[in-house]
Amino acid sequence: MTRDQDRFWSKVIKGPRENDCWLWVRAVADDGYGRFTLNSNGRTQAVRPHRFAFHLAYGVDLDGFGPLMHHCDIPLCVRATTTADTHLSVGDARVNMLDRQAKGRDTNGSGFRWRGLARRQFAERSKTLRDEVREHGWDREDRVRALLAGVDPDAPTLF
Repeated sequence: MTRDQDRFWSKVIKGPRENDCWLWVRAVADDGYGRFTLNSNGRTQAVRPHRFAFHLAYGVDLDGFGPLMHHCDIPLCVRATTTADTHLSVGDARVNMLDRQAKGRDTNGSGFRWRGLARRQFAERSKTLRDEVREHGWDREDRVRALLAGVDPDAPTLF
């Protein structure tokens, strides 16, 4: 494993269940997606962690594939595998729109846990999830699952 790969995987925490997300727990950009820095040949390059994970899984250049889709809809997820349990796949605008429609995200984001939020709110949700997992791992699994679902784990219940 290379130095970059070691650094990358040290910043990922995998969920305990078979198909759980593998969550990026370091830098988060203002759009809610992670940031990972590569340094080579005297050049620094910031990349999306999910793109780097896909690059590692498939062995293709970072610029050798198009837009990626998160099947789990979690911006911090980096679960890229060459098997059916992958959470990432190459997509395009059409496939993304079909996915959006199938998941009910095509009505101004109503009813969907991440869409319809201002960019700042989107980033805050990712940072809250990141902070929970970075500080406690998946030990407080109910809290992590609530955050993954877009629910405030500290909100009082009605009943």
